[in-house]
Amino acid sequence: MSRPSRALPAQLPPAAAARALRRVARFVGRALPLCRAHTVEFFTRGLWQRLVAPPPDAVLEALRAAGPLARPLAAGSGTAAAPCDDDIFSSAFCENSEKLINVHLFALAAKYYSLSNLGVCTPLEDVLEALKGDSEGATGIKPDEFMNNKKSHEVQVMSELVDSIANYCGIKQVIDIGSGKGYLSSFLSMQYNLKVYGIDSSSSNTNGAHERNRKLKKHWRAYQSRGKESLKSQSLEVANDRPVEHELNCKKINEELLNNANSLQNQGQVIIQDVVPSCGFTEMTALKTNTETEADLVSGTQSHETKLSEEVLAVLNVLPVDAVEDFSSSNCNCGELCEEEKVQRKMTSLKTKARKSSESNLYLPLTSCITAETELSDIITDLEDCMMVGLHTCGDLAANTLRIFTAKPEIKAVCSVGCCYHLLSEQFENQEECHDQVWGFPMCQYLKDKGWCCGRNARMSACLALERVAVGQMLPTESLFYRAVLQVIIEEIYGVTKSDRHVGKTFSKSSSFIDYVRRSLKKLELDDSKLPDSCIMDYYEKYKDRMNELEAFNMLKVVLAPCIEVLILLDRLCYLKEQENIAWSGLVKLFDPVKSPRCYAVIALKNQPCS
Repeated sequence: MSRPSRALPAQLPPAAAARALRRVARFVGRALPLCRAHTVEFFTRGLWQRLVAPPPDAVLEALRAAGPLARPLAAGSGTAAAPCDDDIFSSAFCENSEKLINVHLFALAAKYYSLSNLGVCTPLEDVLEALKGDSEGATGIKPDEFMNNKKSHEVQVMSELVDSIANYCGIKQVIDIGSGKGYLSSFLSMQYNLKVYGIDSSSSNTNGAHERNRKLKKHWRAYQSRGKESLKSQSLEVANDRPVEHELNCKKINEELLNNANSLQNQGQVIIQDVVPSCGFTEMTALKTNTETEADLVSGTQSHETKLSEEVLAVLNVLPVDAVEDFSSSNCNCGELCEEEKVQRKMTSLKTKARKSSESNLYLPLTSCITAETELSDIITDLEDCMMVGLHTCGDLAANTLRIFTAKPEIKAVCSVGCCYHLLSEQFENQEECHDQVWGFPMCQYLKDKGWCCGRNARMSACLALERVAVGQMLPTESLFYRAVLQVIIEEIYGVTKSDRHVGKTFSKSSSFIDYVRRSLKKLELDDSKLPDSCIMDYYEKYKDRMNELEAFNMLKVVLAPCIEVLILLDRLCYLKEQENIAWSGLVKLFDPVKSPRCYAVIALKNQPCS
């Protein structure tokens, strides 16, 4: 199927993307000592003294006055900020000591090198307008009842974009990589009538599907109850306009049809499987009820059993192909042969329609570990022209999604929102030679040639949520302070500098610093009996006046976080720009960053032959 003649939005030229990447890499490279530092080692390694020259109060004041913390970041307009001299921003750090010496310049640079200011993103509205043209979007099901606010926001926005891309490319099959509990997959299937394969490496994520099945069954029972009440009401309305004999026959047929539907459920013949997506049946039923007019009820052109069949079909349409099993005529105990045949024909037609309508909007979850070398045809036997999507795909999975997209001709488009940057594998993080391994970072040729490495702590910093801090959500300074002082105790009292064990979420379970230390030592399998309470409190008193250092240090990392994310996302975009078979590629901000901090999608469409 050829694409519409509508033009896609103007895209960032490869040279412009590469230029932006080089500029961001230069600034982040100067700031790497700061973002590579781990707050656990804040006191044991003397990080403030080593990396920051101004006092902590001056740092916090400068960040609030000049940096992104002054107000929530405005949405990117897609236009570039005014040109600045990159050398000026580099002077925020001392050339010799690498210390941060000018917090004002640092804050301005962090804002300048964010995606919202670089002018490298394409506005979502422009993309949707180009893809949709004059066509109307789908309406109906809302996921709010089955998801929290964050997930509902993400699924609604991304599914509309995915559907628009699929329609533009003329495809009906979608592969959801890292599908998790199937929120996006099921919504794409139900709301947009797409055939979705959700692939996730964890079989335990099917637990979420079981919970949605429970909700689906609840809606099914509620629907049946409303259907019976509606049927009785309709029978009374037409009583005055139809002969009594005809009324009795219709009522008998309708009751038999309802009994058959009940029998299908009660006998386990309607099987709600893991492949059934969650959906809002309340809205579906209400829509059907509202559209029935008085003329439909009294015209006589449509019998009661046909109306009921259509209402049942509205529910059965969402079931997978094999959700309705065949049953023999022995299940029907109708008094008259003609009535039996009538009911049989209705139910046969109902199943046929359900199968046909379900073939296109099937959601099928699969368990498989996806790598860059994965052959999708080995997992999906009916693989056809399709698009790949990923909503918050962790670590290397986002990079591998792009690699598979570029390598497989069947995949015509990709829409990937990554997350968990700390789980990325880095080619140059360790000096070991692994020629056969495919790395999550870097992807583009420029950063590979430079041997660029962020480091795990820097990638962890990229996951911090600046926008949430900017609107008043505070950092967990006290828990970070507890952990940093604990590290001093562990090293000075127990001589332990490295451990494979972790403290975890001990802070939330602790009533005091003493309680926190004792719980943590037990988790680390260290004997706390040699440490009296007074000794623990001595450490607390020694460092408590330096808590503002830790707060200011973490605020510096938060302000720098978007720049590290920009580096990772531009690396992926430049990788796509290097490919020859890509017609359009871009970065698009999909979500409200306060609701969903990892809010940028990497989108690409392949060249298509003209038909």
